[in-house]
Amino acid sequence: MSDDHSRLARAVHQPALVRLHRSLGRLRSVLTVMNTGAHPDDEANGLLAALRFAYGMRVVVACSTRGEGGQNALGPEREGALGVLRTAEMEEAARRIDADVAWLGHGPDDPVHDFGFSKNGDDTLRRWGEERIVERLVRSYRRYRPDIVIPTFLDVPGQHGHHRAMTRAAEKAFMLAGDPSAFPEHAALGLRPWQVSKFYLPAWSGASYAYDDEAPPPPVTLRIEVEGRDEATGLAYRQLGEWSRAAHASQGMGVWRDDPVDRWELHLKLRAAGPAAPERDIREHLPATLADLADGPDVTGDVAAALREAQEHIDAAGAAFPDRMMIGRSLVRAARRIEDARGRLDRTAGERHVHRLERKLREIDAALFEANAGSARAVFMGSPCPGAEVALDVHVAAPGLSDLKVVPRLPDELDCVEVAGKPGHVRYAIGIPASAPHTGSYPEAFDPMGGNGPAGIRVTGKAGERAISVDVDPESPLTIGPARSLTLDPAFVIVKSGEARSGIRVRTLGAEPAEWRAPEGWDVRRDGGDWVVLPPRQTAAGVATLVPIVDGRPASHVRTVTYPHVRPAPYVTPAELKVLTLDVALPAHARIGYVGGGSDHVGAHMRRLGLDVTDLGEDALKTGTLSEFTTVVVGLFAFGLRPDLKAATERLHRFVTEGGHLVTLYHRPTDGWDPDRTPPRRLAIGSPSLRWRVTDPAAPVTVLKPDHPLLGYPNRMTAADWDGWDKERGLYFASAYDPAYEELLSLNDPGERPLKGALLSAPVGRGRHTHMALVLHHQLDKLVPGAFRLLANLVQPARQGHGD
Repeated sequence: MSDDHSRLARAVHQPALVRLHRSLGRLRSVLTVMNTGAHPDDEANGLLAALRFAYGMRVVVACSTRGEGGQNALGPEREGALGVLRTAEMEEAARRIDADVAWLGHGPDDPVHDFGFSKNGDDTLRRWGEERIVERLVRSYRRYRPDIVIPTFLDVPGQHGHHRAMTRAAEKAFMLAGDPSAFPEHAALGLRPWQVSKFYLPAWSGASYAYDDEAPPPPVTLRIEVEGRDEATGLAYRQLGEWSRAAHASQGMGVWRDDPVDRWELHLKLRAAGPAAPERDIREHLPATLADLADGPDVTGDVAAALREAQEHIDAAGAAFPDRMMIGRSLVRAARRIEDARGRLDRTAGERHVHRLERKLREIDAALFEANAGSARAVFMGSPCPGAEVALDVHVAAPGLSDLKVVPRLPDELDCVEVAGKPGHVRYAIGIPASAPHTGSYPEAFDPMGGNGPAGIRVTGKAGERAISVDVDPESPLTIGPARSLTLDPAFVIVKSGEARSGIRVRTLGAEPAEWRAPEGWDVRRDGGDWVVLPPRQTAAGVATLVPIVDGRPASHVRTVTYPHVRPAPYVTPAELKVLTLDVALPAHARIGYVGGGSDHVGAHMRRLGLDVTDLGEDALKTGTLSEFTTVVVGLFAFGLRPDLKAATERLHRFVTEGGHLVTLYHRPTDGWDPDRTPPRRLAIGSPSLRWRVTDPAAPVTVLKPDHPLLGYPNRMTAADWDGWDKERGLYFASAYDPAYEELLSLNDPGERPLKGALLSAPVGRGRHTHMALVLHHQLDKLVPGAFRLLANLVQPARQGHGD
């Protein structure tokens, strides 16, 4: 964990009194604000922290994708696994600012997913399905009933296409959510039309090292300026927001702000009633509290009196902090008066406000639980899979509650029997039927007040005269997966065209296959404890997939995505052996040192090609003999992730000048890349990256120097080598560089100027530096043949193929 993250963690530690204070803070407002974005980490954390902790509003983040098409600064997870990690990070970020999460997309197999960087909002909406994403937003508006919606980004050229699409869809949903004729099928889900009151746009630029909004932000109609600091932690709200952002560690988010200013500027674009005029407070023209509801035009008489009295009791509970007894008495009285008001609301007022009263009662129950209970925890033990039995261990310390009961919350198909019980500690045996489906990898929502996932516990009891009920989530969710996990070693093999037919030896770890499904002509035989895979005599170029069968169905590999800053999350993938047959030659006498940052599999792919590769650790970089290598390859982001590499920069430069070949894969400007010091000759990475990337994976590639050794030795690159690329061509292209660098490729997205900083190489002393900004690592993972042929060329010794 970085120093910034450690400092944030110490500052916001939440003991019992902080939790109680937070639960009381929820009661101060009856308003809900929804912030919309396209990816985990798009939310405006500082602003949301202020609205939640300074104003007491309920905060909801509506996120359209799981971020599965992005990058990972922590480790090798990509695509589905990265989506699992970023889902967990988003939920942790939301937990830290007490926010709900409404997921609109459900992973890489859903049409609404992160398909990689997009420069165009229209293209994004076409790929997602505009009506689909608008319908899902309307459904979220009707479910959460926000009074205010605020997209994080503007729909302007120069901004990420996903951001533009979400802002456009959020505005269209504002127009439709209150219309009964729009999406009438929502009625079957128990959802009623709901008119959002205000729609704001950010009056700040979304420009950064990644984006450069071409249009200026709209004029400011509202300045939110929050005086003072958070009462529970003493931090400014922007600092609390940074603690939330720090949960997005795979994106390198979260910094300590020594002198933050809690000020945000917004533009009121749409208002349901009245003109969108300048305001002094975001709560203007809205019922901010129960007392405001009582003063509204649709609430009168006994209802208004009950709400005013409830507000007085809530204020008294807040003033009594930390006196748990006085807090409890005041909240019980407030709940009674809210229930009186709820029972007397007429139909019109009920349509507009009953959800506020029901929410307030749930929040009061949560606060009463914090005031009367010491702790509650639930732990699932065992391996949940179809046909298995697991234990649910529950500990509840609630000395202030009477008639305490713990009831497991489980799917209907699971059997549950209490097997041991004593005050404060209950254990249940949970039977999972053999027909139970596997749990999906992507939850549909997150609620910081509990009730998440398929299982948990519900604690009931009496606080004074009030019967309360709260949901407690287990420490790790109940996730039903395959009974047996299978790991193949190796799971991917390269066969070179023209080589003699030989067996591929494969070890199976975990489950034991009963048989294999293989393409015609392939043979799989048992040999001792291993399996031997025999390709046909004439192996066609391309990828062959062989599938082990376990328990009568294709085997699965179960892994847990685990990092210290998030809760462990399981991820299930097919267990398959893939064999790539391709025409590739390797450079002679290449001895390669690989410096990985943990964000790619390039080292493993080089070994699969049959290259001589050594991983370089800290000792090797500090005191090792680099001259024993012909080539050193630096992986993605490595200068930003490995201090030992940065400290060895001068040694790497000397390695080059003395005859070595240094190959650097792409880095962001923020990855410790100093244009004047990191590379052997000046090389600057383009910023904002939107202008220095090619997102079309089929964009034509022009070879500028076809006779250059890197493109002609030992494999002559042809047009076919650029076919079949996935997601995009490249990003973080170099924008300015020393004249010594030769431009080898030119490519661009349709309608844009050619970019020539994707592959550069310069002679330096007796050696060479080559910088690659194509997404080569991703193409290797996708088994694109041309990527392996290009990789073999890139790692050749500095003078090989140069005629020397």
